[in-house]
Amino acid sequence: MADGFQGRIPLHISNQTALVWSVDDVATLRATHHICGTLTGTLPHAGQQNVFLGLPLALLPEEVVVLVKNGIVALVDDTASHEAPTAEELAQWNEVRKAEGHRVPKNPTFTPPTLSDEALRKRLERQKRKEALEATKKDEIMSEPLTPTTTSSTKEKSYSFTIPATSDVAWYRKKCYLTLEEAKEAGLWVYPSTAEEIAKCGVFEDLWKQGYYMGNGLRFGGDWLIYPGDPLRFHSHFVATVVPSLTEPILPIQIVAYGRLGTATKKSHLLCGWDSETQKVSYYTIEWAGFG
Repeated sequence: MADGFQGRIPLHISNQTALVWSVDDVATLRATHHICGTLTGTLPHAGQQNVFLGLPLALLPEEVVVLVKNGIVALVDDTASHEAPTAEELAQWNEVRKAEGHRVPKNPTFTPPTLSDEALRKRLERQKRKEALEATKKDEIMSEPLTPTTTSSTKEKSYSFTIPATSDVAWYRKKCYLTLEEAKEAGLWVYPSTAEEIAKCGVFEDLWKQGYYMGNGLRFGGDWLIYPGDPLRFHSHFVATVVPSLTEPILPIQIVAYGRLGTATKKSHLLCGWDSETQKVSYYTIEWAGFG
């Protein structure tokens, strides 16, 4: 177990599901590491919650494994990281809240953001223009003759406050794991644990290293959809199904089903045979010929 992320992207584990809560981390995973995941959070103003979704981003278990093995992410145990505060810490936190008017707890390392000279100059110019405009309107009102229907009113000035949104309270101590072995020993992450899951992870990593993007292929009768580039720009070319062993038989009816389903969705079905001894993958494609 490590005390910090050590420059890695944090994956917050909840019930054996890896979630990403940072927009910047989502962009980095997609643009740099061609990992897409699936957005699962709802958006208040989106009419179709099955089309437009928001944070958090949920990752496939194979995506988690390949990212951890290549030193890109760290697995965070949020449940264990939130420890109960001591009486002294709680009393200190309450004193800070009282001193700051029940706002955000004070962080000793936090420094209020300061404006640059250019930003300060622009703010002063906007304030001067606003005051000049208010003065002009006031002069126009004063110059008009008062009538029984004329009333005078004054505007209340508005003020804005910047409150730092921080959650670095004293009793949050990050507990993260940098390897799958450490996470398994702690009971935080158990995938892969079977021969089939190991085969899927091996095939996924092989395709990932070739530069492909992978998405969930459940709707198309396979394990993943294989894209030549970002799914926002490309259609998938293959529906991949992992065969855990090279000696495992494939029924003729399965071959027919794979071929018909792939043709109906304008894709080729990709059979991925995993060799546990050599740690290599054999690929075979199935598609109907003579159509169209």
